[in-house]
Amino acid sequence: MRDLKGKTAVITGAASGIGLALAHALARAGMTLLLADRDAERLAAAQNELTRLGATCQAQVLDVAQPGALEELAQAAARLGGADLLVNNAGVALMARVEVLTEADAHWLMDINFWGVVRGCRAFLPQLKVRPEAMIINVSSIFAMVSMPTQSMYNAAKAAVRAFSDALREELRATPVKVLCVHPGGIRTRIAENSRMEPTSTMGDSPEVLRARFLAQARTSPEEAAQAILAAIRADRTRLLIGGDAKFLDLMFRLAPARSTAWFTALMLRMRRRAAAAAR
Repeated sequence: MRDLKGKTAVITGAASGIGLALAHALARAGMTLLLADRDAERLAAAQNELTRLGATCQAQVLDVAQPGALEELAQAAARLGGADLLVNNAGVALMARVEVLTEADAHWLMDINFWGVVRGCRAFLPQLKVRPEAMIINVSSIFAMVSMPTQSMYNAAKAAVRAFSDALREELRATPVKVLCVHPGGIRTRIAENSRMEPTSTMGDSPEVLRARFLAQARTSPEEAAQAILAAIRADRTRLLIGGDAKFLDLMFRLAPARSTAWFTALMLRMRRRAAAAAR
């Protein structure tokens, strides 16, 4: 999809972070935007800002976990003439040890991070398949490859997104629809702020400490992530790693898939001890 001007992009989780930065990048490329998010206030602010900058932009408040929500979004896109690009970006985080994890929290995360992707693809495929060219972007994570303790459900959901995207890509090989799976590393977004956390001694002392550590360690801005995704769209990429941390962890996984998570955990604990010592 090298020529984006005049085409329509649909983005979930568009009120902040990667979704909002990508909306700005696609607007500058001349795309019409249909933005979705469950945060009505931030979504309205995003729409107003993009419209002020000259973009053609509509917005729809929705929760991707709710049955029927993405079908309604697809209907809204059809009224605009149909989507050319779908970005399944909405996501949340959950940090809890497996032994204290509640099934309600697990279902909450999976309904958004995994089933939101599946439902989005299913709702939009009929209109995407009749376009001359189209693309689905599913946002996974580097944690689809290297797992983080206390984030078992997040790891599982993102690994599921990766596997689902790979299978979907093959199913669509004879159609105009491409599938790009994105694996960001640490991106400076609001995901930690909006996450559910239980106090844990495994990777931090409290939810507040964990959120502060995430922001301190996230090295890539949403704008940098958006530019990488835009380049991948134009290059018809099928897989994208974002950030030096993601590329390093992916290499670690490729070299030693059975040991990479243990090495990563040891590295994180070592960094935690150094940070604690420096704070004394």
